Amino acid sequence: MEDNKLTFIDEKGNEVLCEILFTFHSDEFGKDYVLFYPVGEEDEEGNINIMAASYVEADGGEGELSEITTEEEWKLIEETLEAYEASMDEEDEEE
Repeated sequence: MEDNKLTFIDEKGNEVLCEILFTFHSDEFGKDYVLFYPVGEEDEEGNINIMAASYVEADGGEGELSEITTEEEWKLIEETLEAYEASMDEEDEEE
């Protein structure tokens, strides 16, 4: 995950360059998570399709992504994303 980018392999086996939105650690699940989106894939209104995965970082900035498998993890990710979006909205209002 160098330069705030990662390469994601989609369900068709294609490599997709993605921008990392943010990462966080969960003590509850003992995992690190990354939220990311495909570079340059915005809709007409500027919306992006955010994806999430847990990850294990290896030496040299490489790492391995793993699928989110439980509803509890998805709930944590959604709550964390909502808090992130709220903090970004507050920053925009302050400017």
